[in-house]
Amino acid sequence: MLKAVLFDCDGVIADTERIHFGLFRTILAEELGLELDWAEYLDRYLAMDDRGCFAAVARARGRALTENDLRRLIAKKTELYKKEASRHLVILPGVVEFVMAAAQKYPLAVASGALRQEVLMVLDAAGIRPYFDGIVAAEDVANGKPAPDAYLKAMAVLNAKFSGKGIRPEECLVIEDSRHGVASARAAGMKCLALSTSYPAEALSAADKTVANLAAVRLSEVEALFAS
Repeated sequence: MLKAVLFDCDGVIADTERIHFGLFRTILAEELGLELDWAEYLDRYLAMDDRGCFAAVARARGRALTENDLRRLIAKKTELYKKEASRHLVILPGVVEFVMAAAQKYPLAVASGALRQEVLMVLDAAGIRPYFDGIVAAEDVANGKPAPDAYLKAMAVLNAKFSGKGIRPEECLVIEDSRHGVASARAAGMKCLALSTSYPAEALSAADKTVANLAAVRLSEVEALFAS
């Protein structure tokens, strides 16, 4: 049975994937002289955390980044993200209603590859931060998606807060928008609802169910995934 709902952030709660891509592209060009287009980002890097994306793009071009390089690039992107998100942040359809409905029955957590302050900015913009019982961000795990670390950590956070529930992976619903995110949920042993906000539905076929956005699904429909 369903016992917890775990949300990705970018592309699930807010329409921010293009913001992140634009900042990666700008910083890679300005700081390293490297180009990045949307097709490559979508194919290889979307859902990676900042550290993973910068390192992977550089590695693909035969460049090795030092720890100091990564810290500098991440810090620059973080500052630029605050400005861009404050002007262009858009909450996706159905998010507030779905979160409020789910929170009445289940503990909720966010498991995101974004930095904590970026996640909090999104939750505050949507007015839904109080509904979440745990937040796992890029700083909290060693391995970003598609590794399962973020979702397993989020489950552990909920189990620590609600010690009597004994939540297991197969009792968690993950809500994702990316192929790496769906793979992360699967690796964690969790069911996955995919939103085709970043990829076409056919690219998310590994999920248990795919819909356009959270306005297109009812809580009862995802609960039915656990009925058997």
